[in-house]
Formats: sequence, C-alpha cells, structure tokens
Amino acid sequence: MYIYLIVFFTGLIIGSFLNVCIYRIPLEQSIVSPSSHCFHCKTPLSLWDLIPVFSLIFLKGKCRYCKTKISPRYLVVEILTGIIFLLLFLKFGLSIEYFFYLVLLCILICVTFIDYDYKIIPDEFILLGFGYGLIYRLIMYVFMKESIDTINILLGFLIGGGFFLLIAIVSNGGMGGGDIKLMAMLGFLLGWKKIVLISFLSFAIGSIFSMGLLLTKIKTRKDSIPFGPFISLSTAIAIFHYEDIIYWYLNFIYSM
Repeated sequence: MYIYLIVFFTGLIIGSFLNVCIYRIPLEQSIVSPSSHCFHCKTPLSLWDLIPVFSLIFLKGKCRYCKTKISPRYLVVEILTGIIFLLLFLKFGLSIEYFFYLVLLCILICVTFIDYDYKIIPDEFILLGFGYGLIYRLIMYVFMKESIDTINILLGFLIGGGFFLLIAIVSNGGMGGGDIKLMAMLGFLLGWKKIVLISFLSFAIGSIFSMGLLLTKIKTRKDSIPFGPFISLSTAIAIFHYEDIIYWYLNFIYSM
C-alpha cells in the first residue's frame, strides 16, 4: 500500500514540474531560472507554497501574497500525472518498460496542454522524444542484449509521419506540422504496429469530440481544433490496451 502512495506522490511532484514546462516553454523561458514564483505579483514561492495539490487546497486556489486566483489547470496536471504514474506502475511494475512509458507520457502531457492553449507543439518535445528513444535503445542493446529492430523503427517513423504528411497535403494544411513530427516521433519510439492503432484511434476520438463541439455550438466549422490532445490520448490507450484492442478486433473479424 505504501509503495502505491509513494508512486502517486512522486507523480504529483513531477506534475508540478510539468506545469512549469507547460507555462514557460511556449513563452521561450528557462524552466530552471528564475525559481518558482507567482506569475502575477512575481513573488518567489516558499517550499510550503509548492507542495503539490495540498498547497493549492490549503491556499484555496489563490496566491498567498497577492490573492490572485490560481488556475485549476495546475491541480489537474498534478493529479493527472500522479494517476498516470500509478496506473503504469500497476501495469508494468518497477520495470524498464515502466520508466520508458513514464517519460513518454510526461512528454505527451506537456504536448497536450501546450497544443490546447497555443495550437503548437514545440520542437523541444519532438527532439527530446527522438533523443530519449535513441538512448533507451542503446541502453537496451548494451545492458539487456536486446537487438535493435531497425525495420520496425523505420516503418513506425515513416508510417506515423508519412500518413499525417499525406493528410496535410491532401487537406491543404488541415494537419499541422507539429502533429506530423509528433506522429513520426511516436512511430520511432513505439514501432509500426502501435502507430497504426494510434493513427486510427486519434482520428476516431478526434471526430467524435469535434462533432460534439459542433453540435453543442462550442466550436464552428471555421474554428481550428488542436489535434495533439487526441494523439496523446490515443497513445495512452495504445500503451495500456494495445493487446486487448487487437484481440477484440481479431475476434470481431473472425466472428463475422
């Protein structure tokens, strides 16, 4: 029981750091300096102001110094990260797979909220993903004696990026360059099988969500909707349920 609490609270702490990345990276600010401070009154925050979740609750969602309301987004990101840490631990245990998917999903949390706010996917996250993938495979090759499946990596890269590039060309820019690079990076990391599923799920989820926004008149046909969150959600689904979805699909096909 204690290990689950430790994993969850570690996720809350990392989620607090991800909040800094989500806020500062699109503004091209350093994530290291200056230290954490109120974005309204610029007052440096004390340790007691930075305890994930609990500080926000204790301060009633307001800055201790200027009383400006703190966006609930910070709480959402911290709790979401904690839940992801815990769910991955429950599925993979304290394994190499656990840490591999952990870093990837942390990158995607940042991508999701930045794309939602600014409709951009910063290249920093794409480069981080590619670099991380190279380091991970080298570690697996050197220390775990696992061969590098070059064909799977290249196919994932080409299918992920190439398919979305084709859509962008056919739709005359309907798909952003950041989405293309994100899918290429995910294909490089996860291989062609998972990227095919992610592609299908992202369009299915995106279509359903977009239709809901149109029907409720929250968005119009002229409004652009960021696609990064759909890719991120689809990736999480593929990580947790790839085998289950493929098993269900094959059973469905054979039963027809």
